[in-house]
Amino acid sequence: MGTLWAVVGVFVVVAGVAFGVVVRRGRVGEVGGDDPRAGRDARARQHSYEAERHGDQGDTWQRGRESGG
Repeated sequence: MGTLWAVVGVFVVVAGVAFGVVVRRGRVGEVGGDDPRAGRDARARQHSYEAERHGDQGDTWQRGRESGG
């Protein structure tokens, strides 16, 4: 019975340490000052890509409409 409690104790300690590491790594990303700038930069690039793609699709549609007449 003592061995069972030792195994359970080791499991609890390992699980607690793993939980602590995960929580700590999750909070490290929240503190950095680069994350908001990186997010804004990514959104700006995505917006530019979408605008360009929308324009390309409009050009393709217009060419098809002109040639199909």
